[in-house]
Amino acid sequence: MHKHSAVITKEGDIFVSLCPELDIASQGKTVEEALGNLKEAVELYLRTKTPKFRILEF
Repeated sequence: MHKHSAVITKEGDIFVSLCPELDIASQGKTVEEALGNLKEAVELYLRTKTPKFRILEF
């Protein structure tokens, strides 16, 4: 399991969350929402970046 950092800042009325290792950002009305949205975005990113294997015939 990989561990990634989360940086959360307040910008106006919203909280912006950033995963600097993957350069992925999200936002939310609360810190918890911003972090949850970031976790979802990271999971989706990693799911699409997972290498696909194919069977080679010899």
